[in-house]
Amino acid sequence: MSNGDKLKVKQNESKKIAYKELTIIRDYIFWIDVVGKGQNENAIFARPFNNKDAFPQKLTCKKYNIKNNFHGYGGKSYKCINFKNKFYLIWIDQITKAVWFQIFKEASSTDRSQNKYLVSVQEPKQLSKSFDGNFDSSFVISKENLLYGICEINNRDYLFSLNLKKTKQDIHRIKKFQNFAGELSSNRSANLLSWIEWDSPYMPWEKNELFFAQIDQDGEIQKIKKFSNKLINAKKNVSFFQPYWISETHLVCSEDSSGWWNLLFLDVSEIDNIFIKKRVERNLIEYGAPQWVTGITFFSGNKKNLFCVAKKENSLIVEQYKDLEFVKEFSTPFTSISDFSVFRKKVLLKGYGSDFLGIVFEIDFAKEVLSNFSEQIFFDHIKDCSKPETFWFKGFDDQSTHCFLYRPLVENFRKPPLLVRAHSGPTSCFDGSYNSEVQYWTSKGFFVAEVNYGGSSGFGKAYRERLNYKWGIVDSYDCKALVLELVKSNQVDSEKVVIFGNSAGGLTALNCLLYGSIFTAAICKYPVIDLKDMHYNTHRFEKDYLNSLVGNYAKDHDDYINRSPINHINKIRKPILLFHGKKDTVISYKQTLKIQEILIQNNKYSEVIFFDNEGHGFRNIDNKEVVMQKSKEFLKNALNI
Repeated sequence: MSNGDKLKVKQNESKKIAYKELTIIRDYIFWIDVVGKGQNENAIFARPFNNKDAFPQKLTCKKYNIKNNFHGYGGKSYKCINFKNKFYLIWIDQITKAVWFQIFKEASSTDRSQNKYLVSVQEPKQLSKSFDGNFDSSFVISKENLLYGICEINNRDYLFSLNLKKTKQDIHRIKKFQNFAGELSSNRSANLLSWIEWDSPYMPWEKNELFFAQIDQDGEIQKIKKFSNKLINAKKNVSFFQPYWISETHLVCSEDSSGWWNLLFLDVSEIDNIFIKKRVERNLIEYGAPQWVTGITFFSGNKKNLFCVAKKENSLIVEQYKDLEFVKEFSTPFTSISDFSVFRKKVLLKGYGSDFLGIVFEIDFAKEVLSNFSEQIFFDHIKDCSKPETFWFKGFDDQSTHCFLYRPLVENFRKPPLLVRAHSGPTSCFDGSYNSEVQYWTSKGFFVAEVNYGGSSGFGKAYRERLNYKWGIVDSYDCKALVLELVKSNQVDSEKVVIFGNSAGGLTALNCLLYGSIFTAAICKYPVIDLKDMHYNTHRFEKDYLNSLVGNYAKDHDDYINRSPINHINKIRKPILLFHGKKDTVISYKQTLKIQEILIQNNKYSEVIFFDNEGHGFRNIDNKEVVMQKSKEFLKNALNI
């Protein structure tokens, strides 16, 4: 691969401020960034809100690896709480395997002139002993100086507390959950807590329960109440998303009883009489997403000024509510939003688009704000970019199925080869955000399609449930149906069709090669190839995931065998390129190792490449370059171009 051909992944890995895990408290924004040369040391930084030119202040000065490993996939790894007119900063450190804590206050004008916005009023304190387990960062602080949180010990979740005045203490277990729990939140006085729980065989987006607890003066649970309502969840499986307190007695969340994650406002003035204050039912709009990681926020603010993010068709909107009443809808240019955070009327988020990388967006609603955010954002559009086109086609059972099409930027072929991408998850989705790999292939004359096959999120509950008991069938069928549609309309070369798939998308891709002749080759990273092995050996969070995707293991054992590519690998005569990291704890590289020899024997251009320093998802920039170089060489041979 010549230098001119290299994918410019390094521009995404530049030394600019990363702004990971953003949040806003009062007039300051906080985030995490790497310090030093490696990825194993990072720090929490701060700067004034809406002042991107301000020099970042590093708040955590010792050596920490601030990271959340809760439920395997983790999520946000720290929390900053506005408490007693100070900034209480709590974080999870993987070096000491403990929870740490530090208090800051606003700096004087003299300090601020030296780029020091916050000053420490208490040195960093290790609150917990080193701990063989995982913490979540949904921390809560009470007036009695107790820190509440949720942790994972020996495959069980617990509600715990720590005394902010003590150091290196044993965690005090307040409640042992039946299985999984998350999304801990509280009212301002912290005498009422809320959380969600779920148990096997469900994933949190399939069915969970919303709980409330009353806390006494000693920090113990006085009473627990499960929310149940005949209009919502009394008689059907419902998923609650991000229960979030907006006042001392009111909580907002979303729930999918209508078929879409819609807004629900609850009055919790009396824990024995929780009732619906307001319910917003809107089809084709989602105020939620599958909870793969912790700390996903779609709501932020308070009762007087609440802001909500929602997916509306192929774009994202922001809505404003005052005293539970809808005020205004704001359109955005974003295809994806992360780190959504509000303090009073200040809104902070990180937005992604089809032709720009993640940008930090800060806006003060105390000032006049236009309803179209695009007119208030200044960012660089990426030139020579293929824009995603929404395309609906008939998939499995003739159901309308969504995908994004990216047309080639140059005409290097009489008719362009087609690269089909199957997303991971499989309860995930393509959202049309800029992807450097997609853009690389379109710049070389390839036609790229991202398939939101049945089972994808963002299109309502019924769409998400299309994959129930049919993983390996519906997803592969939808990918093939799209190819036939594009071939039929004479848009792509029917002799040059390749499918890409990572993780769960790898199972989709390999099954596409197994059943049918429409695909010429496949490229997969860390693919799922053995459902039996996944059933027995995947991590705790996904242990029961296959119950809904395939079926009960004992009862539907044959389906586990028949839909596992590893059991049919001898039938595949098409070339396959596989990549796998040896540190993968979700899907063992040894499964890929088992089929390496067979693939290479059966297929002239097949190749299997392992990375010693990668896990489930590649991070090393040099490895990413190897993946692209090998992929280009593979396609050149496999497609004879």
